[in-house]
Amino acid sequence: MSISIEVKEQEKYIEKVRSKNNGNLKYTILTMGCQLNENDSEKLCGMLEKMGYIRTDNQLEADIALFNTCCVRENAEDKLFGKLGELKKLKEEKGIIIAIGGCMMQEKHITDKIKQSYPFVDIIFGTHTLHKFPEDLYKVLENKEKLEDILDIDGKIYEGLPIKRDDNIKASVTIMNGCNNFCTYCIVPYVRGRERSRNPKDIIEEVKDLANKGYKEITLLGQNVNSYLRVEKEKNIPFEEYEGVNSFATLLRAVNKIDGIERIRFVSPHPKDFTDDVIDAIADCDKVCKLVHLPLQSGNTNVLKSMNRRYTKEQYLELVEKMKAKIQNLTLSTDIIVGFAGETDEEFEDTLDVVRKVKFEQVYMFIYSRRVGTPGDKMENQIPEEIKHKRFDKLKSLVESQISENNQKYVGTIQKVLVEGESKNNKEFLTGRTDSNKVVIFEGSKDLIGKILDLEIVSEHMWYLKGKIK
Repeated sequence: MSISIEVKEQEKYIEKVRSKNNGNLKYTILTMGCQLNENDSEKLCGMLEKMGYIRTDNQLEADIALFNTCCVRENAEDKLFGKLGELKKLKEEKGIIIAIGGCMMQEKHITDKIKQSYPFVDIIFGTHTLHKFPEDLYKVLENKEKLEDILDIDGKIYEGLPIKRDDNIKASVTIMNGCNNFCTYCIVPYVRGRERSRNPKDIIEEVKDLANKGYKEITLLGQNVNSYLRVEKEKNIPFEEYEGVNSFATLLRAVNKIDGIERIRFVSPHPKDFTDDVIDAIADCDKVCKLVHLPLQSGNTNVLKSMNRRYTKEQYLELVEKMKAKIQNLTLSTDIIVGFAGETDEEFEDTLDVVRKVKFEQVYMFIYSRRVGTPGDKMENQIPEEIKHKRFDKLKSLVESQISENNQKYVGTIQKVLVEGESKNNKEFLTGRTDSNKVVIFEGSKDLIGKILDLEIVSEHMWYLKGKIK
């Protein structure tokens, strides 16, 4: 069955479920993990709302409880199982439908545990069958039976699925699915499959549609965005070039030309694939933010080799220097894993050395979490938890000292800030972000929301800056 026919088939099931609903049915959704999962959840919400369900944050009034799971870290499993335990009583009292999807459902030991310990779960679906959620839900409603819909394949790209976005100013656009890198700590290639890129036309048209709806900022998403269309070229998989797009660099340039879009971000690139044409595109495109997320993971060459990252400490630092030389006002964020198998104190010091040299704008720090099914889980010399936590605290202390130092350079400057809404902590202030993703709060009227303003930064407060309208 072709992809377009499969999507049309699901539209029939959407109508079937809608016709069964008597109105005012509600759902909750809990999303775990990365921005790709958040984008998937927006599609699930789109399907549910087209089927006549209304979103609620009150679990007690929900008719469907949906979980979109992540399996990158162990605490996500603990969170899911805790939530399922809480739902058991609701299942018994009102027959709430419980559906679990996402990356975690591609792990057999997890689905086995759910079936054994939480047999009241109605639907289990994987990353490659998300598009079939209307059909799965209809079958459960019609047959009153449990359903498992998981495929151990690389999956396809499904276009035209309904989507209900959480924001009306910023939007994420997935440009590819899957990953071919097989970092030894990472479960993603096993649960998301191999790299598959969307056709350029579908991406460009989606961004144009968002621009027409008033969206100002676009984030291009993928597990390894700077290898967009690489597999298609290497394997001679046909794709239709559109508006000159045949690589990630040309995609950036094409999106940069779209009227109405004022900011472009992307996550996540891989240092080994950061080619000169991408660096040049970032430098040339005025809408592409100059904050680049460049995952480090470790600053030690031996640990990087053990992680299968395929670059050295020296190559990473050389790439940073090349980018700084070509991209004006470049700032960098990164990911770092502390305590990977076999990491010594001396090797961890190399990570601290890179952090000191690069002075990242933001650092996302993670204590290594073993994932069943990855090579890293089978490695000897696993690091004791207390050592991991000591190293983490040392890294955290260094990063926080640098944040305070970095923030000082903003005070007294004029920054362009995209106003996102009211501050969550103080409704008297508005909040927005700079090009470098710094949170700024300031006093202003609500009609400024959605606009890019010139703000003078008057003070820094570690996790945010305070500004005033110039």
